[in-house]
Amino acid sequence: MATRRANSGRKTKAAEIERFKQMAEQATVDAYGESEQVTGWHCMLAQHLAVPFETTVLRATVIVERIDLRLDDHIVAICKQGRRRQAIEIRELPLPSPRPAGAEWIEAYRHWRRGW
Repeated sequence: MATRRANSGRKTKAAEIERFKQMAEQATVDAYGESEQVTGWHCMLAQHLAVPFETTVLRATVIVERIDLRLDDHIVAICKQGRRRQAIEIRELPLPSPRPAGAEWIEAYRHWRRGW
């Protein structure tokens, strides 16, 4: 029984990675070079990720207001707490539970950046 669960878990993980690879293809189609690829990812995140949403950063509740692309090709979440705002690298952003709609794009981007 445990072997079935382990195999099922591997199949599920493999299917998830395949889905993320398909998302990467969609985000980076017709992109030349890493800068254009990151721009493609930013467009997909901006299009699919439901903002605003709340999450916790260093034990503080923040509101993710939007996703931004920096000149250094880093995708960041613009987080607000009270009157303060801070940019947090999207790869480092803790995701809440339940996750906002479109959060799978963040996961796919993280896998793409790591090289699968």
